[in-house]
Amino acid sequence: MKSFLSLAGLSLAIALVAFTVVADDKAKDVTLKGKILCAKCNLKQTSECTTAIQVKEGDKLATYLFDDKGAGEEYHEPICGGSEKEGTVTGAVEERNGKKYIKPTKVEYAQK
Repeated sequence: MKSFLSLAGLSLAIALVAFTVVADDKAKDVTLKGKILCAKCNLKQTSECTTAIQVKEGDKLATYLFDDKGAGEEYHEPICGGSEKEGTVTGAVEERNGKKYIKPTKVEYAQK
């Protein structure tokens, strides 16, 4: 019985450590560099105008939708209607329902 309780306690401790590491990893900000564009106007991926960034990941092009809940008007205006601009986005990345999202903390368009 003692060994069972010890094993159960050890398993719980490992699970808690793993959960903490995963939670900390998700909270880290990343910087993505690529084309910032409208997911509705340019990509036809959403029913409403949504800012997105496309980045090269290996040989593929990955699209990250901005998860900004209405605060993105300042980011969206320069690219809505079919325009696209090179830029960088910094924020926390998350995947939901097979789509990639970034919660932007900083958005910069490249100067030409």
